[in-house]
Amino acid sequence: MQKSPPPFIWACPEEKNILDWHFIIRGPPDTPYEGGEYHGLIWFPSDYPFKPPDVKMFTPSGRFETGHKICMSMTSYHPSTWNAAWSVATILTGLLSFMLSDEITAGAVKTNESDKKILAKQSHAFNVANKKFREIFPDYAKPEMKDLPDMGKGNPSSTSTSKVVTPNISTPPSTSTTTTSTETSSSSTPAPDANTNTIEAKDVKPIINRPPQPQPHGAQNWMIIPSWRWVVAVVLLAVVGRLSSFVGL
Repeated sequence: MQKSPPPFIWACPEEKNILDWHFIIRGPPDTPYEGGEYHGLIWFPSDYPFKPPDVKMFTPSGRFETGHKICMSMTSYHPSTWNAAWSVATILTGLLSFMLSDEITAGAVKTNESDKKILAKQSHAFNVANKKFREIFPDYAKPEMKDLPDMGKGNPSSTSTSKVVTPNISTPPSTSTTTTSTETSSSSTPAPDANTNTIEAKDVKPIINRPPQPQPHGAQNWMIIPSWRWVVAVVLLAVVGRLSSFVGL
């Protein structure tokens, strides 16, 4: 929790009783609680983590009754929904989310937005006047409100994202030689325009120049007959036809 606290949240246990965890919740921006500082307590039972804790808020917020148990799915109000794996950070993140909602349950109150904003401005002075707050959070009990370790302003981690581009093979112009080339696309190369006529690589079939198939012996020369032999054959056929006609007479 203290090594990597959630945004707008800080908590630490009491030195005399490690089952009592005091927390500070800061009002997130663009909410009625912006600029507010809210002190509360998570009280863990002796048989934790097998049973859920109770949660109370001490600083007036216009959302919860001060000093009363708050009904949430992570508290003793709902033991059947308790998960032993939930940590202090998980419980307080759920509490902040519930605080920003309008759901009314045990320990919650209903006020208008202007009342919440007024209480947010008065919250730090209220906490500094609280002896327990000064004892648990001496670094935050100064006249000026101090930011928590994570105020939701951290720069997002700069992670480079690379796009996997499937190379497209453009239809080559009509030339005497057909060449298929594969180009490697880098992340800096702009994506091809959607109107560009392209074909997928899987649709391109390689052109293979197959050698001529061998033919049976003599099949290559039977049609190559000298022209004078054709003339002789025609004359003989004419003569035979003429003789046949005379015999018939």
